[in-house]
Formats: sequence, C-alpha cells, structure tokens
Amino acid sequence: MISATNVTLAYGKRILFKDVHIKFTPGNCYGLIGANGSGKTTFLKILSGACEPDKGVVSIGSGERIAVLGQDQFAFDEQIVIDTVIMGHERLHAIVMARNALYAKADFTEADGIRSGELEAEFAEMNGYEAESQAAVLLNGLGVAEEMRHLKMKELEGGDKVRVLLAQALFGNPDVLLLDEPTNHLDHKSIAWLEDFLTRFANTVIVVSHDRHFLNQVCTHVADIDYGQIRVFAGNYDFWCQASRLIQKQKQNENKKATDKAKELTAFIQRFSSNASKAKQATSRKKLLEKITLDDMPVSSRKYPWIAFKPERPCGSVILEIENLSKTIDGEKILNNFSMVANGGDKIALVGNNSLAKTALFQILTGKMEPDSGSFRWGQTVTTAYFAKENSLFFEAEMSLVQWLLQYAPPDEGVSFARGFLGRMLFSGEEAMKSTRVLSGGEKVRCMLSRMMLTGANALLLDEPTNHLDLEAITSLNEGLMAFPEVILLASHDHQLVSTVANRIVELTPEGAIDRLMDYDDYLQSPAVAKEREAHYCGGTVQAY
Repeated sequence: MISATNVTLAYGKRILFKDVHIKFTPGNCYGLIGANGSGKTTFLKILSGACEPDKGVVSIGSGERIAVLGQDQFAFDEQIVIDTVIMGHERLHAIVMARNALYAKADFTEADGIRSGELEAEFAEMNGYEAESQAAVLLNGLGVAEEMRHLKMKELEGGDKVRVLLAQALFGNPDVLLLDEPTNHLDHKSIAWLEDFLTRFANTVIVVSHDRHFLNQVCTHVADIDYGQIRVFAGNYDFWCQASRLIQKQKQNENKKATDKAKELTAFIQRFSSNASKAKQATSRKKLLEKITLDDMPVSSRKYPWIAFKPERPCGSVILEIENLSKTIDGEKILNNFSMVANGGDKIALVGNNSLAKTALFQILTGKMEPDSGSFRWGQTVTTAYFAKENSLFFEAEMSLVQWLLQYAPPDEGVSFARGFLGRMLFSGEEAMKSTRVLSGGEKVRCMLSRMMLTGANALLLDEPTNHLDLEAITSLNEGLMAFPEVILLASHDHQLVSTVANRIVELTPEGAIDRLMDYDDYLQSPAVAKEREAHYCGGTVQAY
C-alpha cells in the first residue's frame, strides 16, 4: 500500500496539487490521468521519493519495495542486459555482487565462510537462483530477443533499451509498481503480454498512459488529476469518461435550477415588495433567495480541440491503385511487390512490425519518395492530405502561428479567421502569436492537423498522428476520423483509434502483405491471419495480397 497525505505542490503561483489525500491499495491498478502539464509524472516522482512536495507526506507499508520504470535510457549503458533487469531488485542485486566479490577472494577466511552462508540463505529466500530465468521470461514477453540478453545496454537501440527498463521495473514482484508510459515502443504483442501481466499482478500498480485501450484493459481504478485535486473513480478509463461527464452535467443542471429559481424569486420580490398585501410573501421569498447557493464550477485543466475533416467533394469510382511497389532502404527490402486497390469508404489501417515500411509507403504515395519498382495511381477526383510522422521541416521558418496557418488558409481569409481557427485548436489569445520555433511536440501535431483540415481533402493519410498528444486531443482526433465519410489510410500504435476507425487492415510483412476487410480486434484474433503472419515473418511462401 502507498498513500499521500496533505500533499501540496506549486510552481510559483501555479498550483499542481493542493492538500491531496489518496490511498492506493494492493490488488488494484490505478490509471493516473490528466491533461498535459497537470502533473502526472511529477506526482509519480513524489510517490517514488524522487521529488519532494511543498507540504505533506508519502507513506508506504513497512518493508515494502517500490519499483519505477526508469526514463534514462543511458543510465545502464555499461551493464549487461540480463544484469540490468536484475538490478531492478536492489537488495537482490547487492547480494549477487557481494557473493561474487566474496567467492573471488584468493584468501577465503572462516569469517568469509560464515558471511557467505548468510548471503546464500538470504539469496535463496529471495529466489535468487531463479533470478536469471525470471528476467529472461520478462525480456521474452516484452520482445527482447535472446541474442540481446548478454549484450551491453549501449549496444541496443533506443526502443529495446526501453523494453529492458520495463522488464527491470517488473522484476522481482515489487509491492508498488510505478509506470510512466510503459507501452511506448512496444508492439501489439508486447502490449498484450504486459496487459496480461498487470491483470494478474497481485500488488499495487499506478500507471500513466495515453493508450486508452491499455487503460481499459488493466485499470481497476482511475485517479484523475484536475482542479488541483486527485479524485479516484472505481472502474476503467471508459467508465471514468462516463462518470466524470455525468457528474459535470449534474452540477450544471443543479446550478441551472438554482439560477432559474433565484431569477423567479427576484422577479417576485421586485414586483411585489411595495405591495402591502404581498409584502409578507416578498419578505418570505427574500429569505429563500438568501439560502440559494451556486456550486463553484472551477475551470478544468482539460481542453478538447475541435477536429473535423470536411471533404469538399466525394471521391469518384477510382481512388487509389497500387501495383507491385518495392522499396529497399539501407539494404533492407521494406516493401516487396506490394499491390492494393482502395475502394470507396475504405478506412485502411497499415500495421506491421516495421514502422519504416509504413512511413516509406506514405512518402511514396505523396510523391516524397520514389519506389525502386512498381507504380501507383490516384483517381482524378481524389485530393490528399498527409500527416507526416516527422514534421519538423514545416516549422523551420521563424513566424507566428497566425502567419503559419495563413499559408494554408483560403486566400481570402485573414488574421481573424486564423485566430478563430487556432482558438478552436487550443491556441487562444496570445498563444496564437507564439513563434513556431518554440512549439512543443503536441502543439506541432495540432498545427499539422489544422493544416490537414484546411485542405478539404477527401483522402487522408496519417502516419502516427497521436504521438505527443494528450488523451483529450486523441479523443477529439478519434471522433473526427470516425465521422470522416471518405477514404483514410492510417498507421498508428493507438489500439482504440485503429479499432474504432479502420474497417480494413493491411499488414506489411517481409514477404508481402496480408489484407483483410475486418476490424482490428477481429484481425488480431483471427487464427487464419495468425497462420499467414507466421509464414510471412518466417520467410514462407504465402502469396502477397
């Protein structure tokens, strides 16, 4: 168990938390949610002891151990991968080091023998003899190949380092597990494994994630940071969405009733206060009016951008025809005779282990990269809008956001139009005059989505559009894409976005593609697809679709 009592933290005049009282109990998984900048990561740091609050205390059960998902990918560069995982249990690792040092001594004394016996007893009590096999199980589940386990951490790519650090946090059955964005860099198989692990985990988990599907799968409770407070709701993320909206609506309805009643009483008092026959009733109503109070409606830190893609015209009969596209990058063939025909109403999700293949296909289809062989053709009535995963080139020039947006606005629109549009995308007031050079990752994404909306395109191509967005913006994007009536080609690691938007799944594999008219969840669970996928990734002879 871990609890926070009277915890307060402020940066200058900005209060993140004030007098927070909260208890996290074993057997539960708490999703810690809140808008960007609300203090989710900071609160995890307070719980772990890495950050001190201005006021209040954090308490954990006697003898309990906290494990934290490390964020520094370079902290263990000189360590072997398997050792890095075991280092997640500091006491066990200290015993391992003490044993190794003791047995390496040339002059092993009687005192050393006694000490080694003590260490061996404690080592056995902690299941130390099974430590390497337990670490290997975690690494395997998270997709770290066996051949990597005895490499130094510095020899791994960034994504694999993150997987090792996650295995480190999970290792040794910690009493309290603190995870900040644990699904980053994981494929759907590793995420499914982690979901199963956390569902079976018997102790306390507190997790921050922008993956709504993941939160729905693992969370028994949601801890919501808003209004300077943290409120706990029983249930998963979807339940929190419903409950929080219901509470807000109830408060608004209660305030409206109180306001209407106050207006009614005030009107009666003004009308009859000078009427002798009604004076007594007017006085009585004055007393009633004094008792009416309106609940304070504090301003939420949550802001939902307005995202709506409105095509200027529908697509025609010919939309997109791709024939035998192939592309090799740095000696790796990432597209292999890929063919596909997009039909009206298709919402196509591109999936697969190689993100470079998906990005290359988008760049080829938008004319930013040439294929090695093959061809493609867009229909004459089709206009495209492309969201690139790497968008820094769009923000190199020094200009205000208003100036930036006007580059893509209709020629007869001016500053007031740009300010209004930016306001709906959460750049209100002086924010609209912010320089493009100082935008955060999430702000750049909102700008790129604004650019797409202004095109009036009837075919949308989106490469990982949820990167850097908070839950509120992801929700708005999700709703905007669900409402879009024309053609979408989408690559995303957001399970809920893909499962609610896509009606066709195209998986790019080393041996070709698997193409199915079905939603994402059915695709993942299909035994036939699983068999084809195994053949494709193992270099089988299954035909490309």
